[in-house]
Amino acid sequence: MLLMKVAFVTRSTLHTVPGGDTVQVLQTARFLRELGVETEVRLSHEKIEYNSYDIFHYVNITRPADILFHISQTEKPFVVSPVLVDYSEYDKKHRKGISGFVLRSCSPAGQEYIKSTARWLVGKDKMRSKEYLWKGHRKSIKRILDRTAMLLPNSASEYKRLIEEYGTDKEYMVVPNGIDGSLFSSDNKEEKDDTIVLCAARIEGIKNQLNLIKALNNSKYTLVLIGSPAPNQRSYYTACRKLAAKNILFGDHIPQEKLIAYYKKAKVHALPSWFETCGLSSLEAAAMGCNIAISDKGYTREYFGDYAFYCDPGDPESIFNSIEKAAAGEPPAILQEKIHKQYTWRQAAAITLKAYQNIIPA
Repeated sequence: MLLMKVAFVTRSTLHTVPGGDTVQVLQTARFLRELGVETEVRLSHEKIEYNSYDIFHYVNITRPADILFHISQTEKPFVVSPVLVDYSEYDKKHRKGISGFVLRSCSPAGQEYIKSTARWLVGKDKMRSKEYLWKGHRKSIKRILDRTAMLLPNSASEYKRLIEEYGTDKEYMVVPNGIDGSLFSSDNKEEKDDTIVLCAARIEGIKNQLNLIKALNNSKYTLVLIGSPAPNQRSYYTACRKLAAKNILFGDHIPQEKLIAYYKKAKVHALPSWFETCGLSSLEAAAMGCNIAISDKGYTREYFGDYAFYCDPGDPESIFNSIEKAAAGEPPAILQEKIHKQYTWRQAAAITLKAYQNIIPA
């Protein structure tokens, strides 16, 4: 086996503001190590000894300022997991306050430029590359795409969107998101409560908990929201708490292993986001025998096909109807089997290693 040392380079807030990319990075790195790859996770603002590594793996192309500096410092080959998320519909139509007013008139690239710059100016994020400030968002992404050795999108749909938006023709391998198969397994013998609806996600506008609360307020369902508020969306969290009736319960972010008890109990997991790459908590919940009510905005259909209950995230009635159907239906065993065969972090690491080997042949 080819011996190599790999550095995942990620956003500076990977650990302090955990999200789906946090799980993706840490779990992929974990299983790469099991495959014999020396793997380290580095934050974008850290000083890196570039010659210590054979290959670099950047994550989150929608935060190109995190990547630009490093690719200008070394000629070492690199791959990119794009995690290409489109916030533009939410930003244009549903974001409130001054930020909503400002972003409404901007292009999607302009929206991301303003948000990235604002996070840096108020000290909520690091910006290692000042090149981003004059190059702009779109040109920064195109620069990265031009330089990368290979793209590792989480779905074919994501790669198609990259082609549509940036005209890239880079070689790629689809590396699906996954679950920890040893952690999220179920024999379907648990007694599920069809009146409990779980939503495990960071509380922020893009995840759309406000409309989920509107859908289930004062209904027969108990909605359990597990997740901490995004640091720049405290007002959104406050609005959710203010709107919530007594059947809406809030809990903070908890480690994955503690989510198991909630997945075992709930019949339905709901995540009516304005955009999802797949929704890791939806994947975990489905693997644990939950029915899932989700938005089809993003790449979710590639993962879940006809085995999920889809809704319009802008319509609380549509969200409620999808939950009603999910609560009444039997969880499809075929989806559980598919997830455990195709969508595990062990599988993701194996495909990722194959990509590395294509770039650095033995």
